[in-house]
Amino acid sequence: MKRLLSLLFLIGLSFGQKIYSVDYANQADVKVFVSDYPNQADLLVYKVKYANQVGKNNGKWFFVKYANQSDKKIYFVKYANQADVKICFVKYSNLAKWQNKEKIHLFY
Repeated sequence: MKRLLSLLFLIGLSFGQKIYSVDYANQADVKVFVSDYPNQADLLVYKVKYANQVGKNNGKWFFVKYANQSDKKIYFVKYANQADVKICFVKYSNLAKWQNKEKIHLFY
């Protein structure tokens, strides 16, 4: 029973969206460009206040203080053509979602 609970806990952690922003592109799992307009983004992101509010790869991100606490390490690029994923930060949690479903695999 303990093994099953441990496994379920680890599976739940692997789908969370705890994000750490790295200083160099070669440290990142995913390179991200922040767009000013939602219609230009692959993913609409809402920054949650607490770690327990993260979604299952649905655009609700919690930024952690240390890399070892994160599910994904990202690097913010200056130009859209350098990015793996283009995001746009949104004001409301219900707006967070993937718009380009072809890139979902980058955050699993």
